[in-house]
Amino acid sequence: MVELRRQFHTEPELSYEEVITPKKIALYLKDLGLEVREGVGGRGVVATLKGANPGKTVALRADFDALPIQEETELPFASKIPGRMHACGHDGHTATLLVLAKALTSLKAELAGNVVFIHQFAEELAPGGAIAMIEDGALDGVDVIYGTHLWSPLPVGDIGFSRGRLMAAADRFVINIQGRGGHGAMPHETVDAVMIGSNISLMLQQLVSRNTNPMEPAVVTIASFHAGGAFNVISDKAKLEGTVRTFNKTVQNQLIKRMEETVKGVCEASGADYSFEYIKGYPAVINHPEATDALMKAAATFHPQDNMYETEPVMGGEDFSYYLQHVPGAFFFTGAGNEKKGIVYPHHHPKFDIDEQSMLIAAKQLGAVSLAHLVTAMVTRS
Repeated sequence: MVELRRQFHTEPELSYEEVITPKKIALYLKDLGLEVREGVGGRGVVATLKGANPGKTVALRADFDALPIQEETELPFASKIPGRMHACGHDGHTATLLVLAKALTSLKAELAGNVVFIHQFAEELAPGGAIAMIEDGALDGVDVIYGTHLWSPLPVGDIGFSRGRLMAAADRFVINIQGRGGHGAMPHETVDAVMIGSNISLMLQQLVSRNTNPMEPAVVTIASFHAGGAFNVISDKAKLEGTVRTFNKTVQNQLIKRMEETVKGVCEASGADYSFEYIKGYPAVINHPEATDALMKAAATFHPQDNMYETEPVMGGEDFSYYLQHVPGAFFFTGAGNEKKGIVYPHHHPKFDIDEQSMLIAAKQLGAVSLAHLVTAMVTRS
């Protein structure tokens, strides 16, 4: 797993630009003797392991795209491609699932059912690869699906579960303001786009604290504000971009409505024109309780009880959510941080890394829950 992970790490490929990575994945899986489909949904790879006896079909998913980040880790296997980096652990996800496929293939004669290995492209960039792969049959015949994220906020050795909400819906918005520019010394002759944008920014921050049920998590973040030029010129244009994170669809729709009302009200009161674009991204990752219970029960067979627990939801997004809208399943966090080794940087950071021992724990967890479905069926029938 370590060797494979480091190979993928040196040659990262961005979302919707993956060419070499899926070829390597497909070759590895073909060498195991599995049925392999390439180009699923565009760039995905799906392999099927058929057990010796009939039974359920369990799907396991890993993603393999990288990010447009310049790596600063100074690792001996650091990215060889400027401006591209596996800064989220997808290289580890891929290596984990490939070697798990090898291990499960060796147990083919003992399996009652099938395992589908879904290697997904473009998780990092909406609309993401999950939708296209599902439409292209990646989940056909699947009874249950599992996946994990190697998670640096948790220490290596910990496994975090959730019987419901795990990761939030991740949306994006763009606000364009058109005012009237002019001389900085004559503000009364202008419609100041910077001032209007600032007011909008401040008012949007009140939507969560004053318009949203405090029992429902929500985030409104303005991450980008572009306007202006010369020091003595009042800008006629401003552009604000940001993200909204929610779990509840009612809250999501309420925020969309109130955001546009706020932008419209401020601009009309100031004499400016505007455009407001809201782009819905991945829906929230909502695990199925029974599938989560199966994960926790399987983990108890090999992992210390004190290191497996229900974790709080996070406001990050994941397109594993689409799989869960079609079949029962669960997503979980496998701890990958390690302060003693200096592995403390967050996901999407230029110095991000994982404790590679986390891959073995993730593989054991995914393998254990797969066997719980497939070997148990065979024993019961016997």
